[in-house]
Amino acid sequence: MAGRARKQACRPWVLDLLLGVGVAAVVSIVISANEGGRHGPEGVAYLWAVGLGALMLARRRYPVPVLAATVLGLCAYYAVGYPAIGLAVPVAAALFSAAEYARLAAAVTAAVLVTVVSVVFRLAEGQDFSFVVGYELAGHLLLMGAAIALGDSVRSRRAAQADARRIAELIAARYRQEAHTRVQHERMAIARDLHDSLGHTVSVIALHADVAREALGRDEAAARSALELIRSAAGRSLVDLRRTVTLLRSPEDQRRTVVSLANLDAVTQAAGAAGFDVDLRVDLDTPVPGPVEAAAFRIVQEAITNVVRHSAGSRVEIRVRQDEARLTLSVTDTGADARADPGLEAPKASIGHGIAGMRERAESLGGRLTADPIPGGFAVHAELPLVGPA
Repeated sequence: MAGRARKQACRPWVLDLLLGVGVAAVVSIVISANEGGRHGPEGVAYLWAVGLGALMLARRRYPVPVLAATVLGLCAYYAVGYPAIGLAVPVAAALFSAAEYARLAAAVTAAVLVTVVSVVFRLAEGQDFSFVVGYELAGHLLLMGAAIALGDSVRSRRAAQADARRIAELIAARYRQEAHTRVQHERMAIARDLHDSLGHTVSVIALHADVAREALGRDEAAARSALELIRSAAGRSLVDLRRTVTLLRSPEDQRRTVVSLANLDAVTQAAGAAGFDVDLRVDLDTPVPGPVEAAAFRIVQEAITNVVRHSAGSRVEIRVRQDEARLTLSVTDTGADARADPGLEAPKASIGHGIAGMRERAESLGGRLTADPIPGGFAVHAELPLVGPA
């Protein structure tokens, strides 16, 4: 890797060296033709060619000074009277370099200046106007314009490639952020599922553990029944936990049958065992979308858990109904009168994050949930759209 990096770092300098050698060689060949001038192709003239080529080694860092030195060197060369080397040949590389590094104005100015000075100087020396302007000028202008255009094209392509790389990096960063957000949301959903499931089970176990403790030595049948319910609740909780862990290990597994409205009997069984008269009615016309069904199941589960923990009543009504646009559910504790039993107000302060979690589930699907005291008890009502929020 280090060797490759050094090779890439040296590559621009190699290109500049080759460009400089090419400039020096072309200018030297033109000088050796010995066309015009007051002096022949002396050794000093070739030093001028080498100097113009050597300027290419600094063209990346100092494009404008290199262009200025090239123009001044050309003017000095002609002032001494060495053989003609034209206009575009010695300055084309400098014009290209200036345009390549976003010095387009400097390149155009230098080209115009060199052209004007050359034409004026040659006409002042008495050279033929039709030859200087009508024949040579167009070729020089075309070559210098091509050099400037090529340099600007290289700059534009390089900038476009840099923009494309930045856009690709931004897109990749956005995808990583979206993936991270999805993972966080999934973790939160799993945490809520585990909280609801385990919270419900622990509440049932704690309730029947008290029943078993009070029945020991007095009612062995009641104690055995309570212990059996504890064992059953713990078994269902372990099954739920295993399914959740399986889902974590295999994200493609969508079979979460435990979180289903068809399994509400397992939730209401705990309330029935705690002495509540449970009235469950589920009216579903068509299959419910998975996220909606899971949210509805967890809302009912959490509401039943709160009833088992805190209610002083004896009856729970559960209604689940589906229409074309939404799934409506309610869990109503129709127990004792709240005015006669102030303890019924306590659950609002003691149920922790239960109601907040239920409301968050409903709102995450674009629905709404209310949980308020009613005459004689407490009611949870939720409406979940069958189509998710836009």
